Amino acid sequence: MSGDLTSYAELDLDRTRRRGYPEAVYCAGKTPEQVAGIATALRDRAEGVTLFTRAGAEHAEAVLATLPDAFHDPVAGLLAWPPEPPEPTGDRVVVVAAGTSDLPVAREATLTAQYLGRATDLIVDVGVAGLHRILGHVDLLRRARAVVVVAGMDGALPGVVAGLIPAPVVAVPTSVGYGAAFEGLAALLTMLNACAPGVAVVNIDNGYGAGHLAAQITAPPGPAAPITALPGRAAPTTAPPGTAAPTTAPPSAASIPVADPSLSTAIAGRVDPGRP
Repeated sequence: MSGDLTSYAELDLDRTRRRGYPEAVYCAGKTPEQVAGIATALRDRAEGVTLFTRAGAEHAEAVLATLPDAFHDPVAGLLAWPPEPPEPTGDRVVVVAAGTSDLPVAREATLTAQYLGRATDLIVDVGVAGLHRILGHVDLLRRARAVVVVAGMDGALPGVVAGLIPAPVVAVPTSVGYGAAFEGLAALLTMLNACAPGVAVVNIDNGYGAGHLAAQITAPPGPAAPITALPGRAAPTTAPPGTAAPTTAPPSAASIPVADPSLSTAIAGRVDPGRP
């Protein structure tokens, strides 16, 4: 084991209450022993589903040794515990993979949205080299409340999809492509410059972030999470129901401090009191 948990991680066990969604564990860059230590701590204390993302074979082995019933998708590099996703609520999320090579990131987005409580569909290998393929899925795309589009190479597919549907598109550039794709930078720049409005872009290969954003967009309506005080700060006050919230009158022009007092008088003389 890689030392005491507090020497390498501080779990955000309050995140579900604070945000409505649990903390995820990004495994890349962590040792298998560290991931195992986190899994052990979450086993008895976590609320809701915990996702382990970007998990290699050794990370997965470490998690499964601690949580043997955890769900594991080797293609997406993702584990989930508890293994069963929650009953779907809210609206549908559709995930689109431009090519088969984009499938790991697309599956990561799909599973993230599923485990955050959304019904999902995955459409695969419908890139712009054959536009008839994506056009064959327009009916399904138009039934979604949010669509995640995953594409490498030229990264043109999100703009095409956004021009066909009313729902927002979450675009995910991938590092798939030849040399001038610059490991996803070319696709990222294409997506940021999409002509069709309603396209939000996440980082290269960030299927988790895309699935999370889509799940938030499609969440069922409900009361906003309570605003609580941050450490060292007082909680904001609100007026009781049925009473007007306190307001602060804007300062008059004459009361605005200026370096030259004559300027204050000049400004006050130019303000029309009757002007709305």
